[in-house]
Amino acid sequence: MTRRELISLFGGTAIGWPLAARAQQKALRLIGSLCGVSSETYAPFFAAFRSGLSDTGYTEGSNLAIEYRWAQDRPDRLPTLADDLVRRNVEVIFASGGSPLVAKAATATIPVVFVTAGDPVAMGLVASFSRPGGNVTGVNIFTAELVPKRLQILHELVPGVTTIAMLVRGGKEYFVPEVTDAAAKMGLQLRVLDTRTEPDFEPAFAKLAQLRAGALLVSTDPLFTERRDVLVALADRYAVPASYAWREFVVAGGLISYGASLPAAWRQAGIYVGRILNGDKPADLPVVQPTTFELVVNLKTAKALGLTIPPSILARADEVIE
Repeated sequence: MTRRELISLFGGTAIGWPLAARAQQKALRLIGSLCGVSSETYAPFFAAFRSGLSDTGYTEGSNLAIEYRWAQDRPDRLPTLADDLVRRNVEVIFASGGSPLVAKAATATIPVVFVTAGDPVAMGLVASFSRPGGNVTGVNIFTAELVPKRLQILHELVPGVTTIAMLVRGGKEYFVPEVTDAAAKMGLQLRVLDTRTEPDFEPAFAKLAQLRAGALLVSTDPLFTERRDVLVALADRYAVPASYAWREFVVAGGLISYGASLPAAWRQAGIYVGRILNGDKPADLPVVQPTTFELVVNLKTAKALGLTIPPSILARADEVIE
């Protein structure tokens, strides 16, 4: 082989490598993830999201790239992060952790798939559950609708309590008027504890004695879900029976929860993102709502609080943690 042939051979290989790399990079579909919290405590949910993507033929790092944007509990950062995803021309935006409205405001063309605890129709995310219209669809995990049921279960668990407090964030009333009516019918008084940031948690718990509240309902908020270990520890320190919406709180040591499965919701969102990548239109994908709910009880926590879980609750429990 002549020197010129050798140079030609290696020169052509050197040129071919970056071309092949660029071709492989172009083969990756690109989506964005916008989330109002941080990645650490939401990791199990995003694992479920990627599982849903896998069900539709997409694997991160193989034929899919995901641009993650985390607001780190700073809602004011979400618009900038959403705009960045739009500038990167992602094919779909997955919006969770309190970000769906911001994602919708950022684009009218890029499909948006959400997981939200609020009513997406009332929020203005979609036109209807069955026909979302526009570029937005996703998964609605019931919250406000289940609060009366959670109140009833908590009352059944601590029947001697006459005043129950409810922890909310930012003045948001996650409970519907029917909840106060339900409390009145049970002979209960409902008190609201408002928080905005994590430093507000402990002062809120400190008010429980002042309000003479013998039990606590913790409402749904991305910050509460992310800081579930902190809230569970405070409930333990103040020795208050507390009810949560999600199983993850009870796994962390909380007393009882009743609500939809968060991993199932995130997995369904992953399936929807994959279907859109495969050609489905978000306007044609109805908003998914859970049809089953989990009742989870922690017997160790109940024992520490000096409570005996009624047989009626144990009989209905989907999971009992000992």
